[in-house]
Amino acid sequence: MKLFRKYFTLDPGTNEQNQGINILNVGHNIHPANHPYPDIQHPDDYYFEWDKGRSLKEYQIIYISKGEGYFEANGLPPQVIEEGTIILLYPGVWHRYRPKEKTGWEEYWVGFSGTYAHYLLEQECFNPQNPIIKVGFNAEFLETFSKLIEVIEARGDSFQKLSSFQLIHLLGIVYASVLLSNQKMSRKEEIIDKIRDEIHKNWNKDIDFEALARKFNLSYIWFRKTFKEVLGTSPNQYHLTLKLRKAEQLIQESNLTLAEIAYQSGFESEFYFSRIFKKKMNYNASELRKKK
Repeated sequence: MKLFRKYFTLDPGTNEQNQGINILNVGHNIHPANHPYPDIQHPDDYYFEWDKGRSLKEYQIIYISKGEGYFEANGLPPQVIEEGTIILLYPGVWHRYRPKEKTGWEEYWVGFSGTYAHYLLEQECFNPQNPIIKVGFNAEFLETFSKLIEVIEARGDSFQKLSSFQLIHLLGIVYASVLLSNQKMSRKEEIIDKIRDEIHKNWNKDIDFEALARKFNLSYIWFRKTFKEVLGTSPNQYHLTLKLRKAEQLIQESNLTLAEIAYQSGFESEFYFSRIFKKKMNYNASELRKKK
């Protein structure tokens, strides 16, 4: 997904026009290792120094898809943030966060307000004293976030309403993740979680999913059906999306050629890599390289 950031000034009355939810800012950024944080492109209202921290007048969802870091907030001990973590910020709550210098991180964020946002995030399952939600690699969240950015970039006549719908979808994903995290993981989920770890360890290799099922003493039919039931996508599509996300990171963070990135990411050729990248990511790998 391309790097992006946008901040809005809302007109009075916008809240009711946008289903009771207003997007105030949205962004996607890759913060490299050994660089000061936050970067200087943040507006004054959002920039903060680590020693002072900050509090906001809005809700924010921050998703750390890669890298590691730290988070602190009023009434909470310092938290280590791993990749695949959502940080849920509440209005008026002092906080600060930053990536580890040696890893940096990739972050997605959206700030918002509104009556529906307030109603949803005041539900019992959400808690300002427990703002860390571990969701792991979530393809649905990333795809919805990508659609949100596309709508905002297009700036069509109904972009405010359409972007609000995408944000409501994001909140639904977060809501479902919180409910699931509050429940004990089922035996099915435990097995699929272990298999998912295997896929991440071997993300750039050809994976024989029938052999992987046998490794866990599972029938292939049961494995495929249960994987999609738990993660919402097939094993092959999950693996492909993971490879493309890793390749996207290599494009943005390395000086490798696209041919080298295609090879390191486990694709048979640069041509096939470029074609599938365009189809799945909705923009060209070569365009991303030029922006870098």
